[in-house]
Amino acid sequence: MIPEVFVVTKEQAVTYDVNAIQALEGIEHVRKRPGMYVGGTDIKALHHLVYEVVDNAIDEALAGFCTRIGITIHADSSVTVEDNGRGIPVGPHPTKKDAKGNPMETVDVVMTVIGAGGKFGGGGYKVSGGLHGVGVSAVNALSEWMVTEVKRDGKWWRQEYKRGVPQGSIQLVGKVPKEETGTKQTFKFDKQIFTEDIDYRFDTLVQRFREMAFVTRGVTIRFVDERADRQMTFYFEGGLTSFVRYLNRNRETLHPVVHVEKDIENIGIEAAIQYTDAYTESVYSFANTINTIDGGTHLTGLRASLTRVINDYARKNGLLKDSDPNFSGDDTREGLTAIVSVKHPEPQFESQTKVKLMNPEVQTYVTQVVGEAFSTFLEENPQAAKAIIAKCLTSARARDAARKARDLVIRKSALESLTLPGKLADCSERDSSKTELYIVEGDSAGGSAKQGRDRHFQAILPLRGKIMNTERARLDKILSSNEIKALISALGTGIGDNFDISGLRYGRIIIMTDADVDGSHIRTLLLTFFFRYMPQLIEDGHLYIAQPPLYRIAYKNQVKYAYTDKEKDKILKELGEKAGIQRYKGLGEMNPEQLWETTMNPANRTLLLVTVEDAAEADRTFDMLMGDAVDPRRKFIQTHAKAVRNLDI
Repeated sequence: MIPEVFVVTKEQAVTYDVNAIQALEGIEHVRKRPGMYVGGTDIKALHHLVYEVVDNAIDEALAGFCTRIGITIHADSSVTVEDNGRGIPVGPHPTKKDAKGNPMETVDVVMTVIGAGGKFGGGGYKVSGGLHGVGVSAVNALSEWMVTEVKRDGKWWRQEYKRGVPQGSIQLVGKVPKEETGTKQTFKFDKQIFTEDIDYRFDTLVQRFREMAFVTRGVTIRFVDERADRQMTFYFEGGLTSFVRYLNRNRETLHPVVHVEKDIENIGIEAAIQYTDAYTESVYSFANTINTIDGGTHLTGLRASLTRVINDYARKNGLLKDSDPNFSGDDTREGLTAIVSVKHPEPQFESQTKVKLMNPEVQTYVTQVVGEAFSTFLEENPQAAKAIIAKCLTSARARDAARKARDLVIRKSALESLTLPGKLADCSERDSSKTELYIVEGDSAGGSAKQGRDRHFQAILPLRGKIMNTERARLDKILSSNEIKALISALGTGIGDNFDISGLRYGRIIIMTDADVDGSHIRTLLLTFFFRYMPQLIEDGHLYIAQPPLYRIAYKNQVKYAYTDKEKDKILKELGEKAGIQRYKGLGEMNPEQLWETTMNPANRTLLLVTVEDAAEADRTFDMLMGDAVDPRRKFIQTHAKAVRNLDI
C-alpha cells in the first residue's frame, strides 16, 4: 500500500492578504494577566514567548510557503526569529479602525490586537497551530521592545513597538527582489513583567526546535545562541520516521519503522511505529506541530488500532490459543515507540495550553489509517509480526506475575493492618498538602535526618544501598525489591495499573543523597523509577531534590555554609583566608542540628523541583544512561567528563 502524502501546494492554498486578517479583541490586560496568555512569568513562560513567534513561522511552512526558519538569541538576551514565508500583509486593514476612526495598518493589527491573525476565518491558512494570532501580540505586549520587519511584494517594511505600543507609522526601508519574502521579529522580554533572575536555556529551546523539525518535514531550523557561541541546525527529510529512529538509537529494535501518511476529509494523519526490546512505551502525539502532552483523540486512536490489529493477527495465525485471553493495551504497548501527528484545519483543544486534542472524528480516522497500514505490515513481514507478538506474550505473562506480586503485597499489608515500613519515621501531620517525605541514603544519614527533622510534618525513609535499576527490569521483578516495596508502601499511591495519586501521603517527596558519585547514582536510580512508574508525581510537582551544602566555613564565632565552589570563594573573601573549611562528603558527617539548619529547614533550605519539559528527550536520556547499551553511555561520559564537578577519587 502506498500512502497518500499530505501536502499543501501554493496552488491549493487560500488567499493570504489584508482581507485574511481578522481581529477579535484588544490587548489592554495582557500585561496585567500574562498567565492567561503565556502561562505566567517564570522561565517556562519566558520560553513560551519564543515558541509563539516560531509557531507563526512553522504555520507558514505548513502552508507550503516557508523552508527556512532562523532563531538567534543575542548577547543582551533579545531574540530574533526570521522566516522566508510570505511576510505579514502590509496596508490599511479593511475593517479595524484606530481611535480616530482611521483604518489601522494591518501589521499593527497583527502585532497589537489579541486574536488578530490569518488563522480564524480560514482565509490565510489551511492548517495552523491553533489561534496563534493571540501569541505574537501577547509577545509584543510582554516585551520591552519589539521590531517587526516584513519583505513582501518587492518592498522591505519595518515597524517598532515599545511594550506593545507602535512607535509611529510603519516605515518603508527600501526595495528587495520580488522573490525575497518573509517576516523577521526581534524582541526583548520585559523585566518589569519577568521579574525573576531568569534567562533562556539553550538546551530547552534546542529540544523544542528539534521536535518541530521532526514534525514539520523538509523545513530547516537554525538556532544560534550568541551568548555562549553555540548553534545547531535541524533538517529531517524523514520526518516522524527520523524521530522514531532518534528515540530508539540506543535500543535493540525488532523491525524497521512502519510509517503511514494519509489525508482524510482535509485532515492530515501521519504516524511512525517501531517495537524495541525496552520494557516501557515511548509514545508521543502532535496536533498541528504542537506537542499534545496529555494526548487526546489521535493518541487514543493510535493505541486502539495497534491493540486490535495485533490481537486479530495473533488469532488469525494461531499465535494466541483459544484458551488465551486477548492482549490488553498494556501488553501491546510494552517496548512500543510511536509518534502520531495530525494536521487539522479546526483543532479543538481541552484548554488554551493545547495539551490535549478533543476532535472526536480524529480518533476514527487515526484508527482507520494506522490500522490499515500496520495490518498490511504484519501480513507482509511475518518474522517481524512473530517478534512483536512474542514480545506481547512475554509482557502479558510478566504483567500477570506483577499483578500476583502486587496482590501479595496488598494482602500482606492487610494482614499487618496496613502497617507502614518499619524503617519509616513518619510525621504526625495527616494533611498531605503539608507533609514531606525525605528519601535518604543510608542509615547514618537517616539517623541524623530523623533526629534533626521537624516531626510534625517531616517523615524520613532511609534506603539501604542502591535500589534496583528499573530501566532494565519489568514490574514483576521490581516488586520483589524490598527497598522499592517500602517506598511504594510509604507513598500510598500504589503502582502500575493500581496507581492512584489521591492516595499520596506526602505533598513533597524529597530525594536527599550525598554530594558524591554514589549519591548521584542513587538519585538517578530513584529518578528513573519515578519517571517510568510514577510519572504523575513529577507532572503534578511533588518530586524535589534536596541541596545539602558542600562546605562548612568557620572563623572565630562565625559559621557559614557554601552550596557551590563559587559561594565558598565568596565567603572566604569575606571571612579571610584563615577561616577553617570542612568539605562534606556525606550527609552523615553533619550533626542533626547542621542538617536541619542547612538542608531541611524550610526557612533556609534550597529545593530543586523535578520537572520534565521534554518527555521524549527525558525518555531517550534515561534509556541512554540506565539502559543496556554501553557504547552510547561511554560516549556520553567521555563527552561530558570535563564538566563534572565534585568527583570523589
